[in-house]
Amino acid sequence: MTTSADTHCPYCALQCAMTLKSPAALTPAVQPGSDPVPAPPAPNVTAAAAPVLEVSGRDFPTNRGGLCRKGWTSASLLNHPGRVTEPMLKGSDGVHRPVSWDDALKLITAAVKDTRARYGADAVGVFGGGGLTNEKAYMLGKFARLALGTSRIDYNGRFCMSSAAAAGMRAFGVDRGLPFPLEDLDGASTILMLGSNVAETMPPFVQHLQGARDAGGLIVVDPRRSATAAFTSDGGGLHLQPLPGTDLTLLLGLSHVVIHEGLADTGFIQARTSGFEALVRSVNAFWPERVQSLTGVPADLIRETARRLAHGATRGGSYILTGRGVEQHVDGTDTATAAINLSLLLGLPGSARSGYGTLTGQGNGQGGREHGQKADQLPGYRKITDPAARAHVAKVWGVPETLIPGPGLPAVQLLKSLGQPGGVHCLFVHASNIAVASPDANAVIAGLRSLDFLVVCDFFVSETAAEADLILPVLQWAEEEGTLTNLEGRVLRRRRALQPPAGARSELWIMARIAEALDAPSTYSEDPETVFEELRLASAGGLADYSGIDYAMLDRGEAAYWPYPAGSTGTPRLFLDGFSHADGKAVMTPVAPRRRRTPVANPGRDSAAAEAKPMTLITGRLLEHYQSGSQTRRVSELLESQPEAKMQIHPAAAASMGITDGSFVSVANERGEVLCRAELSTAIRPETVFLPFHFPELESANRLTEAATDPISGMPEFKFNKVWVRAAANGLQHSVLQTSEAS
Repeated sequence: MTTSADTHCPYCALQCAMTLKSPAALTPAVQPGSDPVPAPPAPNVTAAAAPVLEVSGRDFPTNRGGLCRKGWTSASLLNHPGRVTEPMLKGSDGVHRPVSWDDALKLITAAVKDTRARYGADAVGVFGGGGLTNEKAYMLGKFARLALGTSRIDYNGRFCMSSAAAAGMRAFGVDRGLPFPLEDLDGASTILMLGSNVAETMPPFVQHLQGARDAGGLIVVDPRRSATAAFTSDGGGLHLQPLPGTDLTLLLGLSHVVIHEGLADTGFIQARTSGFEALVRSVNAFWPERVQSLTGVPADLIRETARRLAHGATRGGSYILTGRGVEQHVDGTDTATAAINLSLLLGLPGSARSGYGTLTGQGNGQGGREHGQKADQLPGYRKITDPAARAHVAKVWGVPETLIPGPGLPAVQLLKSLGQPGGVHCLFVHASNIAVASPDANAVIAGLRSLDFLVVCDFFVSETAAEADLILPVLQWAEEEGTLTNLEGRVLRRRRALQPPAGARSELWIMARIAEALDAPSTYSEDPETVFEELRLASAGGLADYSGIDYAMLDRGEAAYWPYPAGSTGTPRLFLDGFSHADGKAVMTPVAPRRRRTPVANPGRDSAAAEAKPMTLITGRLLEHYQSGSQTRRVSELLESQPEAKMQIHPAAAASMGITDGSFVSVANERGEVLCRAELSTAIRPETVFLPFHFPELESANRLTEAATDPISGMPEFKFNKVWVRAAANGLQHSVLQTSEAS
């Protein structure tokens, strides 16, 4: 008999609904959400083995039955032969070999105690991830602060959502990626999308853009003519192609037009915002012709964009959406703020048919940042420096408030401290491949190698796990229960459909055992529902209040948008009655472009370096891969489609350097060098090159990205880096080819 389990995709924050099926693998559940009973373990699998579960799309508001290539192939990793199924300890020869769980836990306990004794509690660090369930993210924050006693915890969401989150908090008093259901976009006549290529990063999303496209109102801002920008052709809308790093200037120009052409919603501004007069003064110098000279976007397109947004706001509805392309900068918070200011001038937020939102990237990027992984936050999106917040959480945890450490270090600073005096010497890594995904990756790898002890929880030997002293095998998505929060702020249920390998353990189990060995205060359950019940209490009264949500209602299929205080019906649409500041008003904050650092001279390594030309590097995703590629590079169908990194370059720029399509190139700066093939395309600006960030080693784009950060959000500079590009020497071509074939 074939039975099924309803769950959600393990990849992006769209969290597409899917059903997992396996002949005779599951017995019928007694009630919705109860644990399925697994079939006997399958025999040993090979690389060619069929997935142990079949995936089918399930009707749901975000994906409406659709899945992308990553979603359709997601089950193929569940019985992958490279799966880590027992703890692995690195020997003196650098080889990882199996050890028992008892020995692994003893080693961890000894390392933590020794580190704390030698350097202090803050010498123990934790790096989390936006792929953890709400339960694991919540427990990781508690585990770090109480069991390890450290303030040094942050997570990879700092590389993803931090600028948009800081801007949202500044303007609205709360941060929820989309403060409205995704389906609200369907009726919009105008959608301005800045720095997001949803056609490749979350393909089922594009159906929600069709209404705006049919109305000729899809406006995409991107230095590349991406797959999403291509939807603007044939009357579908406009593509604005600014110079990299000038998005803030472009947004100031749009606001200038809205104000000086009388397009602003003056009634909304007067009743529901503050700061308008200062904002007017701040944009006066950004008239369209000047903005054209700075951004490369024609002045007439700037005016047309502003007019379309204003027209849509009074007709079918207008939305402004931002993504990582405009946020992953040292001025990312100010750029997101400029987008919010524009939306407030037009009266979009708080409307039933218009709005502003930012597109969360990671699967639980929203929930992962709400309940304690961030260096400065406690559960419920509470500030760790707020005495009332500390007292509330301490009461839930049953500990004195003084046991909760103060704020720690944001991710980039945390990684810079590895192995340094006064820094982290023992590190736990969960759901993150920082050796590939972090800026200035060469420096991060050096930091990992300088640690006294590195523990990595993973289900594959990722590039980060390969550096670990101890690898702990954990559960994959289809083997666990829990909840996640999608890009709309909707809490969803993850359901177990498969028995995990005998040696794998949940992070909840791991944290509970280590906390027990360390005689830690409070309690640490390994049962997800028990942890969620505690999370409800800890979040109660906070900005991200989950206290009215429980597993039973989620299993019944009820929509649960936070804030969802006990006794309420949740909040699908924020700001209808007011914003989250004390006076109920949104705040317009003037912002301005800042001067960027001048890079050092070309660090080329041979005489050919004189032929290298300076270019601006931008990075991003491919349709087939996700994040660092640790998972998708192990899916044969996806790897065959995109087996290596390729540098996208304009044919005119390539010709001036003697670069041909498919030839090898060197992309270098003071931080490192990437060697890869060139892909010639007129879709990119002539002074710009693009690299995907999914690949390791010689093809790792983050060898080149800078660890400079936004002073407000801690976001690193991923999207604007100066590099020198040249045709690679023959010897270098051979080494790259060998590396590519070996991967």
